[in-house]
This record gives sequence, structure tokens and C-alpha cells, in this order.
Amino acid sequence: MNEEVFNMTIPRQEYPRPQFERKEWMNLNGKWTCAIDFSRSGTEKGWAQTAGFEQTITVPFCPESRLSGIGFTDFIEVIWYHRKIDIPTEWSGRRILLHFGGVDYRCIIYLDGKEAGRHTGGVSPFTIDLTECAKAGKTHDLVVKAEDFMRDGLQPFGKQSPTFQSRACNYTRTTGIWQTVWMEAVSPYALKSCRIIPDFDNSAFSFFPVFHAEKRNLRFTVNLLEAGQIVASETVRAAAGNGITLKLKNPKAWEPGNPFLYDVRYLLEDESGNVLDRVQSYAGLRKIHIEDGRCYLNNRPIFLRFVLDQGFYEDGIWTAPDDAALRRDIELSMKAGFNGARLHQKIFDERFHYWADRLGYLTWAEYPSWGISFWQHFSKTNPNYNLTFRNYLTEWAALLERDVNHPSIIAWSPLNETCGFHDLDEHRRFVSDVYDLTHMLDSTRPVNDSSGYVHAKTDLWTVHTYQQDPAELREILDRQPVYMHFPEEEAQAWHGEPILADEYGGVKFIPEGRKPYAENSWGYGKAALSREEAETRIAALTECLVRHPRIAGYCYTQLTDIEQEQNGIYNYDRTPKFNEKSVFDIFSMKPEWSEY
Repeated sequence: MNEEVFNMTIPRQEYPRPQFERKEWMNLNGKWTCAIDFSRSGTEKGWAQTAGFEQTITVPFCPESRLSGIGFTDFIEVIWYHRKIDIPTEWSGRRILLHFGGVDYRCIIYLDGKEAGRHTGGVSPFTIDLTECAKAGKTHDLVVKAEDFMRDGLQPFGKQSPTFQSRACNYTRTTGIWQTVWMEAVSPYALKSCRIIPDFDNSAFSFFPVFHAEKRNLRFTVNLLEAGQIVASETVRAAAGNGITLKLKNPKAWEPGNPFLYDVRYLLEDESGNVLDRVQSYAGLRKIHIEDGRCYLNNRPIFLRFVLDQGFYEDGIWTAPDDAALRRDIELSMKAGFNGARLHQKIFDERFHYWADRLGYLTWAEYPSWGISFWQHFSKTNPNYNLTFRNYLTEWAALLERDVNHPSIIAWSPLNETCGFHDLDEHRRFVSDVYDLTHMLDSTRPVNDSSGYVHAKTDLWTVHTYQQDPAELREILDRQPVYMHFPEEEAQAWHGEPILADEYGGVKFIPEGRKPYAENSWGYGKAALSREEAETRIAALTECLVRHPRIAGYCYTQLTDIEQEQNGIYNYDRTPKFNEKSVFDIFSMKPEWSEY
């Protein structure tokens, strides 16, 4: 296929895993066939053995989206996909890996009618090893069955609407494949992953590799490069636990305004010097820590000027139409004066984190925890709510593993607005377990146990404050020992952590000449504000937070309108709603103590 035709037929062509890149890979995005299984009888009908369905869909866009070519927005409980895959002859003798960036929610993978693997979790990536069932030089039928039972009260769905119509804080659903599908062939002993731990204080990086399999006398090398030149390098015997620490003579920090990134090259060789695996990566030397009620970046105090970003798109829903859209959202936020974002109720594309790393944009990564029926506002009566724990913990751990090396991520938010629990003791135990698990997997970042409430064990004291009157907002912030949404339930959790208003504002404003997105369009505060009135209110609320001596940062709701929720800085189509200079002046304000 020539390059022009390829560019026309394959969406999202960029390498999907930018911190672990191999040159040889096969993008499986593009035209697949599919069938929505309304009766949930596809298995009995033998759809796993199909050679193709009648309807066409464009992967990786979900069937609810316009970009998929389908645009069916009612509930889809089961959908089947099919495409043929050609295994290159030169892949003989190698491990053949099939990667999925995300399939919502459960899926089974079939090759030539036989099950090749399965996965549970709508937002975590997974890999199916096809080595035993795929043959080099052959064409195979690949079938994916995806199940998405949003209304069963047992699976998280983030901000996807649990009712037919989008309403309040819930928007159009995402079902099935919604991230890039791709294949690669690697050595049986290839590098599986490599954890990078930056040591800002000692000007060093540590690397901890994991391999698909081990063999004696293999050598693993890490090269650290600056401007194409190796500045540090070491080789060790390749084995799990054999880490490498590289010291830098002239270290360069990663930070907003100067997001310097070192290139990293991994090399796996046998005892004769034959290269078995070669992987490209990058790393940023930075440190984030909490001290005396404030956040510190590279040992300098920083006031977090964040915006709530939910990562929805008009045409792709959970999937950005292209790589440029991911970068553009970050640039729009920075243009508005923000230095980062709370990535809300969604696991963002790895390419988003890549651009955040490149542009010096700070983020908090958050799991889409809404929908877990451990909290009664998602299911008051479901007797099996404890089943949600197992899936949640497995998926959250997988996501930490995926994103842990990104320097732009400076905190983890495992949960959001956890109230309405069935049992307070169990709530505290579960949230504390999630906090401990997160720190066990990554001890280098603070953990916001539950954004907003109900805190049980946390490094950051986050509150959601949608008061539209600055005086009322100030009164809340002045409360002693600290403002708590649920004082009786949260009192045990407060230990002097930094206080952040990680949701505030949300001022509704629809520009003149624009109609409401829907009949149920909404936002916080008085409707029908003029642009000047809305800007004045946003400025007053923001200044209240910036000038308050106890506040360590904020997160304004939100970056863009999303469907009926029209309280963004930008319209849903990313066009400006406000005077750009006025917005920048508001969100670039910072307290005198902040050094960023």
C-alpha cells in the first residue's frame, strides 16, 4: 500500500506507546466489520467463527461516535468485530504480540474461531500472545467480542451516561474498541517493560527491566542520551531485579517552561553480540513531594493552577480524532494560563501524556471510578458490590504500570467523590487499601485517595467547592481545622495535608449567537450571564483561592463544554468562549510564595 493510500485509510497512525517504542510494528486501525449483538446470542450463532460481518466500522473509534461510521448512541451490551490479519513471513520464530489500547468493558479474542485470550477492564491496555496460534506467512481471521453491561452496577464507567440520554455530569457512552489495536513481533527474551525512577536530588536515573523470558548470559544495556550523544551508559546481565543506576555529570531538570527530556535506548544482546531487542524511550529528571502543607516541584514550592479535563470529543467521544487534537488541548489549556490539569474520570491516551511530557504540562491521573456500586449512588441494592473491588484493583495497578514513567504526571487520584457508602468501616478500609497499593507501586508521587470526599487516607486534602459567591467560598476555606464535606466520616483522615480546591467555578456561559447544546444544558450559578459578568465571577473566585494562605492549588471546572454541561473555558468544538487575555490574566495569577 502506498503512503498516500495508507494516510487515507488508517486513523491514529502514530506509535501508540511512545515511551516504549520499537521500529517494527503493524497498525491494525482502519476498516473492520462488526455486528451489534442485540439479542446477546452471537456466541450461539457461531459468530466467533465468522469471516466477516455486514456492517463496517472504523477502529479505534467506538460505535457510538461519528468517526466510527456508525453513530449508534443507545445502549450496546455486546458488539462483535472482525478483520483479517496477515502475519509477515519474517516474523517466524519470534513472539507475536497483539496489543489493545482499550476495549470497554469485557472482551474475548478469537483467532480462526478459537479463543486466544480475554480481558476485563474498559480502560487498561492488554496484550494477547498469539505465538502459539498465529503462523508466519499466513492470513488469520481475528474476532473480538466486547461486552459492556453498564447498568449491572458492577463495572466502572466514569462519565458515561447510565441512562439513555446524556444528563447532568454524564455524557455519550463508549463501547468496545476505543484505542489503537496493533501487533509486533519480538524476541522470545525481549524486554517486556522497564521502570524508570528519577532521582533529582542525586542527579541520577534508575532502571528496572522486566523480560518476557530469561536466558543465561544475555546482556542488557541502557544508554542515556542528550542531543543525540550518550551521556551515561551501563551494561548488566539481563535478569529481573538487575537494575541499572546512571549518574549525570551535568544534570538538566524537567519542569514547566523547560521540560528537558533525555532520550533512552535499551539494548538486549546475546553473548555473541547479536541484538535481540532494541527499544526507544525517554525520561525527565524531576521530583514532586509534599512539605509543610504545600507541593514542591524539584524542591521549589509550586501553586497548582489546574483545569478539569475530561477528554471528550464531539466526533470521537473518548477517542481523540487525531494525535494533533491531544496536543491542541494541552496548548489551549496553557494558553488560558493553566500549568496543568486534573484528568477527570478517564484514563487518557498515552499520546496525551507524551505531549504533556514534551510541553511541560503537569497532570493528575485519575481512574474513572464512577459506576462502582460500592457507593450507593451507583447501586443502592446490589448485593454483589464487593465484586467491583477485584476488577478495580487489577485495572488500577495495570494503569499505574502503563503510565508510571511519565514525568508530567505528578499525582495519582484513584477515586472520585466517594460518598453514599454501604458501610463506613469498609469504605475506610477499601480506600486505605487503594492508597497503600498505589504507594507500593509508586512511592515517588503523592496520592489523592478520593478527589473531593470522603477521605480516609490521603496525601492531598481535596475539596469540591462550587460556591458562586467569593465571600461564601472564603468562609468555607476558613473553617477549622479544615473544610470537610462529611465532618463525622472524614475527621480521622486530616493530618495537615495540602488543601486544594480541585473542583470549583463551573460558571455556566453560552456565548452570544450560540444555542444551548441540549434542552438540559446546565452549569453552575446564574444562567444568561454576559461574557463580562462571567469573567468577573471567575476572576473573583480564582483570586479568592490564590490569595488564601492555606490553599496549595486549584482545579477550575472545566477546560471545554461537554455536551449539555456548558461551563467550559472553551466551547465543545474548542473555539474560545471568553476574551483570551482576560482568561490568561485570571489563571496565570499565583501567590508570592510559588516559584513556578
